[in-house]
Amino acid sequence: MSRRGSRTKRATGLPGLAPGGLRVVPLGGLGEIGRNMTVFEHAGRLLIVDCGVLFPEEHQPGVDVILPDFTWIRDRLDQVDAILLTHGHEDHIGGVPYLLRERPDIPLVGSRLTLAFIEAKLKEHRIKPVTVEVREDHRRKFGPFDCEFIAVNHSIPDGLAVAIRTAAGLVLHTGDFKMDQFPLDGRVTDLRAFARLGQEGVDLFLVDSTNAEVPGFTISEGELAPAIETVFRTTPGRVIVSSFASHVHRIQQVLDAAQQHGRKVAFVGRSMVRNMGIASELGYLTIPEGLVVDDLKKLERLPANQIAIVATGSQGEPLAALARMANRDHPVRVTEGDTVLMASSLIPGNENAIYRVINELTRWGANVVHKGNAKVHVSGHASAGELAYCYNIIRPTNVLPVHGEWRHLRANADIAVRTGVDPKSVLIAQDGSVIDLVDGRAAITGTVPAGMVYVDGMTVGGATEAHLHVRRTLAEEGVLTIICIVDPATGELTEDPDYLAHGFERDAMDFDDATPAIQKALTKASRDGIEDIEQIEELVRAAASGWAHRKHRRSPLIIPVIIDA
Repeated sequence: MSRRGSRTKRATGLPGLAPGGLRVVPLGGLGEIGRNMTVFEHAGRLLIVDCGVLFPEEHQPGVDVILPDFTWIRDRLDQVDAILLTHGHEDHIGGVPYLLRERPDIPLVGSRLTLAFIEAKLKEHRIKPVTVEVREDHRRKFGPFDCEFIAVNHSIPDGLAVAIRTAAGLVLHTGDFKMDQFPLDGRVTDLRAFARLGQEGVDLFLVDSTNAEVPGFTISEGELAPAIETVFRTTPGRVIVSSFASHVHRIQQVLDAAQQHGRKVAFVGRSMVRNMGIASELGYLTIPEGLVVDDLKKLERLPANQIAIVATGSQGEPLAALARMANRDHPVRVTEGDTVLMASSLIPGNENAIYRVINELTRWGANVVHKGNAKVHVSGHASAGELAYCYNIIRPTNVLPVHGEWRHLRANADIAVRTGVDPKSVLIAQDGSVIDLVDGRAAITGTVPAGMVYVDGMTVGGATEAHLHVRRTLAEEGVLTIICIVDPATGELTEDPDYLAHGFERDAMDFDDATPAIQKALTKASRDGIEDIEQIEELVRAAASGWAHRKHRRSPLIIPVIIDA
């Protein structure tokens, strides 16, 4: 297996693309679960597949979402022929509004439901997009890219794989997929199309790696019905279901169970209300007449055993409905007799937040049913057996595992090799790797910028790792402001410094030990002829930091303020 390149601040030694070649540059989704985005370059034109977001972890305080880095294409947006969207999950479409801010008329290509979801999101950003609706079996040209769309099964309806034909060869990108043979909507992954493309000759196969470590085949969505039905049948109080706001199939199962057991349903959470309204309007969600109650207050007047609530917050998001219920900061107050059904996967990095919510809900008396104690979730991604099956019917020349953390990419690459793909043609790449397909051979030839771009409130890209370090320090160590009045002629303190501590609580007498160290730093600055205030403050900061570490084994954020006497 081939692996070259590293993430860098700028493109390093990037050669020109050979005439007739195809360049593939993943800007997100490799080494992580999220912010999926891949750029294809051929004949001087660009094609983008997906543009998603990554959700922050606890060590990224204040960050709303994380975007792919658009630096490499920012000056070439006029060369982009289209953005192909494989399906409507946030990790594949969430970054689109931020890219369209820079060029709003890039055509968005996707299935009916996918385009409906992104159009609703763009409306909030006051962007009216140019859209091109496609479906399975459609074939469209965008510049030099001849694109064929193939039905794939996933945890959201209307998922598409895409085959991209150019003069350099045929590329097949699966998007997110699995091979559920009994899908709730009857739409199976089109393995006949995969086999046909294999007969034509797939030169580069980009394949979903998320479940590559999981042996066998992913079970069918239909197998969840008994567990969901049991919750609705046995719960004496309310049933509160938490799910992804885009998981239409799972919500359909919940609505069917509610109808069967005589419970009225309310959707809670802006994205849940919006997406279920879209899915119902387009016919992807069937809502029995009179089942859904728009007014939560009206629903709450019913007996508890006639109530079901479908809410956002399955990943422990602090501002989502479920976390607010757990924190007693929501009109719905969880009580004894209620059952909370968490019908979603656990995304890596969210474990602590999710279990915190589970503990709080349990504290208030709820029975919490989740993936750890019941069969209430099925993955939307192909397991190892399904991946091996695909490799065997496609027989690709080159393989690029995508969509996964390092362990997933490696496991997927191992499967490819075991099915007979030449190890030298299996590329384990990372965000920013440049893969060139020339004369049927794919190789990593360089890197482009692919760092984390943080969305912080209304600011995009303003927050950096340095800012996050400061935030973590404030949260974990506190802050100490030191006000020093100094005689500029001698460098001596005219009086003891004032120490203002927050989150670094110490007895006032403790700070007396810091004063000699600070005076020593000031004396050194005066002796060395240092007059720049910032340099003097840096010396004071270093002295105070050393004292705090020696004395208290703590590293608060030190803010020195130097005032001339």
